[in-house]
Amino acid sequence: MSQVPVMPTTQAPPPDEFETVPSGKIYGLMAEFDTPGALMIAAERVRDAGYRWWDCHTPFAVHGLDKAMGIKPTILPILVFVCGLAGATMGTVLQWFTNSSSFDLWSGLPGIMVRGYEFFISGKPASSFPTWIPVIFELTILFAALSAVGLMLLFNGLPRLYHPCFKSKNFARATDDRFFLVIEARDPKFVRSKAEAFLGSLDPLSIEALED
Repeated sequence: MSQVPVMPTTQAPPPDEFETVPSGKIYGLMAEFDTPGALMIAAERVRDAGYRWWDCHTPFAVHGLDKAMGIKPTILPILVFVCGLAGATMGTVLQWFTNSSSFDLWSGLPGIMVRGYEFFISGKPASSFPTWIPVIFELTILFAALSAVGLMLLFNGLPRLYHPCFKSKNFARATDDRFFLVIEARDPKFVRSKAEAFLGSLDPLSIEALED
């Protein structure tokens, strides 16, 4: 009695847990870690792998993380210095014009001219730099402080009321006890399958696709 050969059954591949997010609408992949040390090691490996568009999210400042991420020094201090210097210059020119100049300056309005008022107090000269120091100092600090805050917000893209990470329930613990690393889909090296496998090699607690 001949036996009918039984063909081996093939098991269906496990469903891709990231298929809930269409590949064309994906913002990136997010890996979750439970310690800052694990995040530091992961950041170093992502940096060495050559990824450019990625970021880390932590509940508190992790010292040395910027170095692990390969973040270069910003030009913000130089720009703040230039703005402070501009404030000092404005303070000097303003007091020179208002206290010791004697020429008319157009105010910008039709027929209205502005002239500095020369005055003498206790025989002091009109052009007395020591008496100008308080105003120069105040304008220097004012310009430097406002530029530091404004340029910091500009460079960081703030204020930002929405971010794709906010759609993740796990990301709510970013302000508590979890550490996250996100590789964005716009990165030139980003290939979804390869990025997923790479993040998996970092031994994260979870990997999640973020919808754009």
